[in-house]
Amino acid sequence: MELLNDEYYMRLALQLANGASGQTGVNPVVGCVVVKDGRILGMGAHLKRGEAHAEVHALNMAGKDAEGATAYVTLEPCSHHGRTPPCCDRLIAEKVARVVVATTDPNRLVAGQGIERLRANGIEVTVGLLQDEARLQNEKFNHHIVTGLPFVTLKTALTLDGRIATRTGHSRWITGPEAREAVHTLRHRNQGIMVGIGTVLADDPELTTRLTVPGVHPVRIVVDSSLRIPPGARVLNDASPTILLTTERADPAKERACIQNPGVTVIRCGDGPSVDLKLAVSELGKREIGSILLEGGGALNGAMLQAGLVNKLMLFYAAKIVGGEGSPSAFAFEGPAEMSSALELERIAIERYGDDWCVTGYPKPSANKATDDGI
Repeated sequence: MELLNDEYYMRLALQLANGASGQTGVNPVVGCVVVKDGRILGMGAHLKRGEAHAEVHALNMAGKDAEGATAYVTLEPCSHHGRTPPCCDRLIAEKVARVVVATTDPNRLVAGQGIERLRANGIEVTVGLLQDEARLQNEKFNHHIVTGLPFVTLKTALTLDGRIATRTGHSRWITGPEAREAVHTLRHRNQGIMVGIGTVLADDPELTTRLTVPGVHPVRIVVDSSLRIPPGARVLNDASPTILLTTERADPAKERACIQNPGVTVIRCGDGPSVDLKLAVSELGKREIGSILLEGGGALNGAMLQAGLVNKLMLFYAAKIVGGEGSPSAFAFEGPAEMSSALELERIAIERYGDDWCVTGYPKPSANKATDDGI
C-alpha cells in the first residue's frame, strides 16, 4: 500500500513540475508534495530561476506540521549554496521524517550529496520512484548541466512526401491549428528558437510564442553567414532578444547596422564561408541557453543533423502530398550511400493533433556522428 501511495504523490509532484516547464530558464523543473497521515500539507514547484525551490514552497505551506512528514521531490534536493540556500538544510530544519526522490541530480555540485546529507541527519530517503518520467521531464537540463551545450529539438512540419513547401515555396499552412498550437507550446518550453537566414528572407517570421495564455518568448537565433538579414526584418525590430550567428568574413558595417537595434547580438563563429555550427552551439551554451527549438529549413536541418548537434526530432506530418520536382524537403544534405548508414531514430512516440500527427524520436548515438559541416 505504501508504494501505491508513494507513486500517487510522486505523480502529483511531477504534474506540478510540468506545469512550470519553460519558466525556469536553464534551471530544472521540480515539484514537491509534503504529506503526513494521509493528508497533503503542502505543494510547490520551482517557478523561476533564482527564486525559491519547490521544497521551500511546499514546506512554507505545510508550516509546523511538516515535522514527521514525508516529502516527495522529483529531483534530488540541492545541497549547495547557489542563488538560493540548500533545500537539504530546510528539510532537515523542518524535521521531515522521510524524503522520496524520483531521480538524482546530474549537477556535479549535487550528484548524490543531497541524499547523503539527508541520510546523515537521520532522514529516511528512497530514490528512484518514477525515475524515467522524472529524467525525461528534465532532459534539457540534464544534457546542458553535463555537456555545457544546449539540448536541441529539431521540429518541422512536412507533408507525407517529406516536403516543407510547394514547388513555388508556399508553406502556409502545412499542418492544422492543433499542431500549430502545440508548436507554440514548444517555443514556450525552449530558451531559444533557431532558424536559417533563408527562413527569414522567405517568411519574415516573428519567432515569438503565441498561446491562448501568455507564454515566454524564446531568444531568436538566426544562422546568417553573410549577414544578409534585411534591416526591416521583424526579428530585429522589437525589444525581444535576437542573436545573429555569422562568420569572421561578414561585413563589419552590416554588423554595426544590426546591433543598433535593441536586443540584437552578433556572434562570429569561424572564419570559413559558413557558420561553424559546433562552435555556434558551444557559444550559445556559454550564454546559458540550455535548450533550442530548431525550426530550420532543409539546409540548416541537414547541417545540424550531420554535425551531430540534434538531440531530439519532432516531425509534424500532415495528410497531404504536394509532389513537385523543386519542392523543398525537410532535410537537404548529401546523405549516405547505403541505407545501412542512414540516421536512425529510437524511443519513437506518435501523438495525434487534430488531422495531423507528430513522430518524436531521438537519434541513435551510432548515427549521430559529428562532422565539420556548417551553413
